[in-house]
Amino acid sequence: MTPARRLVGAALGLGLDRLFGEPPTRWHPLVYFGRLMGALEGRLYRDGRAAGVGYAGVGLALGVFAGRLVTSNALATALSVGGRSLSRAAREVAIPLAVGDLEGARTAVSALVGRDPRDLDEAEVARAAVESVAENTVDAIVAPALFAAAFGACGTLGYRAINTMDAMVGHRSARYRCFGTAAARLDDVVNWVPARVTAGLVAAVRPRAAWSVLRAVRDQAPAHPSPNSGVAEAAFAAALGVTLGGRNVYGERVEVRPPLGTGRPARAGDIDAARRLSRDVTIALALALAAAAALVTRRRSREGSWV
Repeated sequence: MTPARRLVGAALGLGLDRLFGEPPTRWHPLVYFGRLMGALEGRLYRDGRAAGVGYAGVGLALGVFAGRLVTSNALATALSVGGRSLSRAAREVAIPLAVGDLEGARTAVSALVGRDPRDLDEAEVARAAVESVAENTVDAIVAPALFAAAFGACGTLGYRAINTMDAMVGHRSARYRCFGTAAARLDDVVNWVPARVTAGLVAAVRPRAAWSVLRAVRDQAPAHPSPNSGVAEAAFAAALGVTLGGRNVYGERVEVRPPLGTGRPARAGDIDAARRLSRDVTIALALALAAAAALVTRRRSREGSWV
């Protein structure tokens, strides 16, 4: 597949996801991949890093192999991208929160984040939702599209396999602290560039806040425990004029995240603002990929004419 076709396929995949969303859960290939990896974990699990390396290697190979079976890069990208479902999940938090249904909002936000929502107040629920939209704009939109543009169907489905494994075992719990290290580190590596591209796109689609976005990414994101989530969250916080970060409870484990942004605490309306920002980043990325495809095609046409 030529570079231009990979770029066009990635752009079309983003469009297909925005129009139609993901397949029903019972038919989604990622659901079957998750079940397969769950079964594989049962066979490979040992409380050590070597077993986790084997698990991550098999999962990545399965993702790349699936990409070889899918002949359409646009289809593979659409299957890997989850922007529409992300927006819908965030909206399901915003609606009850806006009408004062805190319990309903807590239940809905549990589909977006791994932290314990039981004691979250309105501001903390809003913060959790905005942080999730920011982080998943990288994981579910920008990264799979960039891997599709660079490596085709094998790249985007291989990326999705890595990200899915990280969601399954890349936790700092007693069970996965060693076994999940390989999947977590692999996810950090493949998301390093996409996270920073996301920050650049946020600055581009919110030009009035561009300097604040870049400054937050430069000065505040390095203090975040994740090398990539902190970049996306800092960019969204600065663009939305809010402060993210704070105390998160994961079962018996408590993490205190550094403040990101310099604005007010998040509130219900900021969830929809984050959804719109994520949508605009998606549109900007699709247009950039299409423009790059046009430039590549034009350059090759000129080179052919010269020859």
